[in-house]
Amino acid sequence: MKRKEILLSIVENKSLKYEEIGDLHVGTSFETPLRPDAFERDDELKMELIAKHFREIMLILGLDLDDDSLSGTPDRVAKMYVKEIFSGLNPANKPDVKLFENRYKYNEMLVEKNIEFHSNCEHHFVPIVGKAHCAYISNGKVVGLSKINRIVHYYARRPQVQERMTMQIANHLKEALGTDDVAVIVEAEHLCVSMRGVQDHGSVTVTAEYSGKFKEDRYRNEFQKIALG
Repeated sequence: MKRKEILLSIVENKSLKYEEIGDLHVGTSFETPLRPDAFERDDELKMELIAKHFREIMLILGLDLDDDSLSGTPDRVAKMYVKEIFSGLNPANKPDVKLFENRYKYNEMLVEKNIEFHSNCEHHFVPIVGKAHCAYISNGKVVGLSKINRIVHYYARRPQVQERMTMQIANHLKEALGTDDVAVIVEAEHLCVSMRGVQDHGSVTVTAEYSGKFKEDRYRNEFQKIALG
């Protein structure tokens, strides 16, 4: 089968077979698992604690932290975790979506495709690299295009499971736009598959979420043609 035919088959079924997904790839819930006290510590304290524990990991691995190249690594990793690659855990960073009147009376689907993102697998804490394709049909309001990208990046910047991330993006779009007519397809390479375990360097995981009019053949097929064509 050609790539496009494989992707269409996957998104029609909305899920992959176990062998294609990998071990323990199914998420535990729609919400990212967080403890009730997740935000009692401020960012500065979190970075201090992470740096301390990452230093211990490096020492256990046998690395010389007196070396100029390594001495600042614990602090750099801590800042990266809190301020960058896991910043989507903090609801304070949730994108503020402002809507505008649909003055052009455009009533067909709007598609924002090839939104590149970097996330991290919550099972091994190694990167997930991919792109998201998002679509909606206006119910009278429209959103600035960059906000769709920001929503994708917000949910990508946390330890993730791709199925969960796809649903989180779709639900956020529905809530922000006030419409059920939303569709999302995510294609991604999981480095937990290519770097370890089976070490397969060619596989791509595809997930999809359709709601409202996108459950109808006309809209779903048109979206898939644009997104995966």
